[in-house]
Amino acid sequence: MMDKHKIEGHSAVLLANVIFGLGVPVTKLLLDEWVSPMAYMATRCMGAAAIFWLISLFMPRERVERRDLLVIMGGGLLGFVVSQTLTAWALHFTTPVYFSIIATLTPVATMVCAALLIGERLSLRGALGVAIGVVGALLMVMVGWQGGLGMNDLLGIGLAVLSLLTWAVYLIITRKVSVKYTAVTQMKWVFLVSTLAVLPFSWTDLQASRLYSSQWAWSGVAEMAFIVVFATVAGFFAIPFALRYLKTTTVSVYTNLQPVVASFVAIAIGQDLLSWDKPVSLALVLLSAWIVTNSQQKG
Repeated sequence: MMDKHKIEGHSAVLLANVIFGLGVPVTKLLLDEWVSPMAYMATRCMGAAAIFWLISLFMPRERVERRDLLVIMGGGLLGFVVSQTLTAWALHFTTPVYFSIIATLTPVATMVCAALLIGERLSLRGALGVAIGVVGALLMVMVGWQGGLGMNDLLGIGLAVLSLLTWAVYLIITRKVSVKYTAVTQMKWVFLVSTLAVLPFSWTDLQASRLYSSQWAWSGVAEMAFIVVFATVAGFFAIPFALRYLKTTTVSVYTNLQPVVASFVAIAIGQDLLSWDKPVSLALVLLSAWIVTNSQQKG
């Protein structure tokens, strides 16, 4: 039965990171054309809160202990509001290429944070798997490197580093409650508190956004719908589900898929060409996930 759950966990985190990979270029389009970073965050929070609470109405009611609710809400503020706001601002100042390079360091950050905060041990074989995944993702983005074209790449890179660190801590501190409650129960509270935290600081930005003015277009609506429904609801449903059955380091190593996915999207829309590094990178990333998983007794 555990083997079946492991497969489900790997499938969920794989799906989540494919979606997150697609979300990077879509987010860049939204920030360049339609919304500010704060309006972007407010829309994600409100949309996801509404969807998760609606879904919860059709599911058995799950009682959450007060202490666990504080962890869920606190973790949500850190892992979504803080981390994703930093991500939005990072993509505002720098390019998806720079951001993708930084994102490949998430497994390393999670490994270090897990060792420091909860004493989780990673074997030499596991460390090798993480390293292979990082190499695979870096190979893809470095071969296609075209230099920094962002508004302020140094600031964007710094914000991206802070984003991945807060995400790593989120994975760690919510590990135990993720095992106890369903993803819907967790996420409905995460996005409720996130909406309350973000809305006061984003109301002016929402009113000034092109997407919510007479200049709106269906392309902008479709891009935002993808971010809310898939990159937020589906993605953040899958992560706590995966954490029920997999270790934090195992979950984080799949982050390396994101820049690979972004590369294939660029090829599909004519922004890049297929070269030898893309399939090699994908193979290395998947190999790294397999090595890290099998290096853990419960991964």
